[in-house]
Amino acid sequence: MPAVTVADLLVLPRVSEPDPTATVSRPVAAVSTAPTGLEGEGFPVRRAFAGATQAQLDPFVHMDQMGEVEYAPGEPKGTPWHPHRGFETVTYMIDGTFQHRDSNGGGGLITNGDTQWMTAGAGILHIERPPEPLVVAGGLFHGIQLWVNLPSSKKWVPPRYQDIRAGQVSLVASQDGASLLRVIAGRLREHAGPGITHTPITLIHASLAPGARIVIPWDPSFNALAYALAGRGTAGDGAAAFGTGQLVVFGAGGSLTLAADPSQESRSPFFEVLLLGGLPIREPVAWYGPFVMNSEAELREAFADYRAGRLGQMPADSL
Repeated sequence: MPAVTVADLLVLPRVSEPDPTATVSRPVAAVSTAPTGLEGEGFPVRRAFAGATQAQLDPFVHMDQMGEVEYAPGEPKGTPWHPHRGFETVTYMIDGTFQHRDSNGGGGLITNGDTQWMTAGAGILHIERPPEPLVVAGGLFHGIQLWVNLPSSKKWVPPRYQDIRAGQVSLVASQDGASLLRVIAGRLREHAGPGITHTPITLIHASLAPGARIVIPWDPSFNALAYALAGRGTAGDGAAAFGTGQLVVFGAGGSLTLAADPSQESRSPFFEVLLLGGLPIREPVAWYGPFVMNSEAELREAFADYRAGRLGQMPADSL
């Protein structure tokens, strides 16, 4: 799981731990296991949020862990052209490559540690697929796609595409220098991620060394989630166990505590965890297929607009 890393964590700036006498550590409210399924043309995913309620997830809607899978030649799969409205998709590629193209002119290729951030807003068509060299040769494929809701006041913003390269991500070390924290969006103290968000969120990929423990500050107004991409460890002061494919929902507080088990898998020597949080929108959510709106009437309008071609057109060379 390369993503983006450094040879010596001790050269990175460090995040100091919050004062335990002035900050409440967030307790673990729930732990759930992601069911598996198939997405798009048939690539395997874990439905990371399937065991949580919308109130616990807000402002997030959905997340798939794509892979981890080692494709044989000719096996890699993607998604066909499809529409979106009312939210943002965040595709973070950990291993392998993925190609994006949309009806607004956005697109590109992402590989280890890169992120594509697409604001669907008022409406867009897009396609995601492995590039031809990966289809021909096969290879490792692993990433996540996160759906971030937009408040009603921003569901009709113009579509936007952000291409975030791995080298733009803020890299910081834990206070003891044993764990790497990649800040993709939001802030971790003074360290800001490159992702520009309509909905205030924090997105961090943490790699904890075996036996390591981290305590990091967390905005008390945000919700807090931790999803294990690989490995095993614990969450919270109560040391609730969780591992690959499991989601932790935290309660209220101003800091998060995570620890890695002393022994990890040989294929993934670190405890790899995605940390997510955002400012809850607290509005009605009407979600059906590729659209996330506030009412059933808006969903019907979205489908009608899609059928009428008002969400964009596929480029002529893709027909």
